Amino acid sequence: MNWLKRNLTGLGIIKLFIYAFFTLFLIIPLISVFLVSFTNEPINFFGSLISIDTLQSTIEKFKNSTLDNFTSVLSNKTYFAALKNSLWLSVLVSVIVLIVCIPIAYGIARTKMPFKRTISALCTIPLVVPTFISGYAFIIMFGRSGWVTYIYQALGGEGFLIDPYSMTGIALVQIFFFFPYALWPMVAAFKVSDISLEEASRNMGAKSWLTFSTVTFPLVIPGMLSTSLVIFAVSFSDFGTPIILAPSDLNLIVVEAYREISGFFNWGGAAILTVIMIAVAGVIYWLQNFFLKGKNYDSVSGKPKQVKLNGNKLLTIPLSAFSIFVVLVPVLSMLTVFLQSIATTWGKDPLPSGYTLDHYKEIFTGSLGNIQNSIVLALGALVLSVIVATFVSYFVVRQNSTGLDFMTTVPLIVPGIAFGIALIQTFNTAPLNLTGTAFILIVAYSVRRMPYMVRSTIGTMKSIKVDIEEAAINLGASNLTAAVTVVGPLMLPGIAAGSILVFVTVIKETSISILMAPAEWAPMSLAIFQNVLRAEYYSAAAMSIILVAIVVLFQAIANRLTNKES
Repeated sequence: MNWLKRNLTGLGIIKLFIYAFFTLFLIIPLISVFLVSFTNEPINFFGSLISIDTLQSTIEKFKNSTLDNFTSVLSNKTYFAALKNSLWLSVLVSVIVLIVCIPIAYGIARTKMPFKRTISALCTIPLVVPTFISGYAFIIMFGRSGWVTYIYQALGGEGFLIDPYSMTGIALVQIFFFFPYALWPMVAAFKVSDISLEEASRNMGAKSWLTFSTVTFPLVIPGMLSTSLVIFAVSFSDFGTPIILAPSDLNLIVVEAYREISGFFNWGGAAILTVIMIAVAGVIYWLQNFFLKGKNYDSVSGKPKQVKLNGNKLLTIPLSAFSIFVVLVPVLSMLTVFLQSIATTWGKDPLPSGYTLDHYKEIFTGSLGNIQNSIVLALGALVLSVIVATFVSYFVVRQNSTGLDFMTTVPLIVPGIAFGIALIQTFNTAPLNLTGTAFILIVAYSVRRMPYMVRSTIGTMKSIKVDIEEAAINLGASNLTAAVTVVGPLMLPGIAAGSILVFVTVIKETSISILMAPAEWAPMSLAIFQNVLRAEYYSAAAMSIILVAIVVLFQAIANRLTNKES
């Protein structure tokens, strides 16, 4: 009875609904896909709860469950090669990204290198470009009719300078468009490390290069380990780049999983690949926490000293040149897509033969529905995320709800393609036949991006004092009324910042959209993907620019809101 009294309050009921939401659309799908990997057949989890016949069928499937499916998949040369290639790609990308970011981060944080502000601004471009668009840009640049290929062959080269349809092409796209994920944490690490240690090294006669290698660099190693794992996870779960660039003879696990579910309807194979992807992502997430949790890497004590920026031109000019080269690739990629979007025809020449805005007119007349779908779906996911995340942050901070905290962390370690497959396998039959509907698409977007909103609102929630809420309760308000009318308005800055982030990332979402979106609710990302497959490159380029413009607009709004909050 006491338990009922505590939980059958307004807040208690909302908490139960939130638990039910995550259980229904996150935990059960992940469990279901795990079970399917043993039975090799789809399981109607919800139908088994209401139908004796369905329950008996499910029991029969479990009687035939076996580990042979895992054995056959892991011994399958195609699947094993896909896993090996994906792991190798992720390791390669994470290592090279770290090597690329070290000089740029040091240049931004510790030197007076020329054009530092411009370089810092340009380093944000890759963050707003969906990965499949960056992959498409590499085709326009380095493909058979690409302008880079034209220049390379004009200078006497043969074939491609870089074959975009290869492991090298995929790795380069990920390197040049994922490096900001590692860059900014490393810039912060260089800025906060205690410079008194470096000064002591120099006072003892050490040269600058020796001080950097023995004092400065070791201080940022913990941050490097953490960011390398982030890059590994992002590369491993990236769907947009491989689906555009991977040739048929290059097996990658995200592409194989997509082919199994969309092309062959191989439930068992898709489920096992999904379990493997989640397991790898989970190990990476655990390693990241292992390296950081309980460790003390502090090197700052007392009042921080003003960092003296290095102005040695023998150092700063090469750093600036290298940084400009790195940021120039994403810039040229987007300029190339823009030129394609306004070209009449373009092929075998360094520049288009003519220019037109007809492709944009075509988009706004024939494909306006895709733009509207993207905005409507993103707004739907946003509303759902705001409602759920706001109450989750309240329960986590005020009631120390570790269960909800854990549930909202799980989507971070589940690749988008894996989550999409789990939802399809769970909701493709009655009584909850939601696959192919806008509702399940909105739910998928919301759950996948929920951690961003939760982290933003939890930060704001922690800054709100409990006594403000208690004062309202003492005046007669219920806990729910106090939470909604007093705490809610105070959380608006965090909600606003998190909302823009959710909206922007949903607009860019690739894997969920391509895998789950029905034709009548096709967003821009799916339309661009389909246009590329149909070789309608000019329309794809125009819609890509519109998509990036929308993302940039809302990203700018997010930055302004964040700056105001700080």
